[in-house]
Amino acid sequence: MQQMLKQAQKMQQQIAQAQAELAEAELTGTAGGGLVTATVSGAGEIKAIRIDPKAVDPEDVETLEDLVLAALHNAAEAAREMTEQKMGPVAGGMGGLGLPGF
Repeated sequence: MQQMLKQAQKMQQQIAQAQAELAEAELTGTAGGGLVTATVSGAGEIKAIRIDPKAVDPEDVETLEDLVLAALHNAAEAAREMTEQKMGPVAGGMGGLGLPGF
């Protein structure tokens, strides 16, 4: 029982560390060959959008909207991948505790 508690405490520390690393991380997604760039935190919070002036065409706003959306999706996917990378090993180890729900 003591060993199981130590394992749980260690995993809790690893989870907290992974969450802190994710919160500090910034990931970038691009679209249109770099015409639109979106930056998000590892937690998925949108930090910045950069639009190259070449992407701005008053006659074709729909394409710019699509590029912004694609860049945001790209950045969000990078955040999801980082979350899986950081949290996956920790969460996977919880199954060995024999605790319900893990």
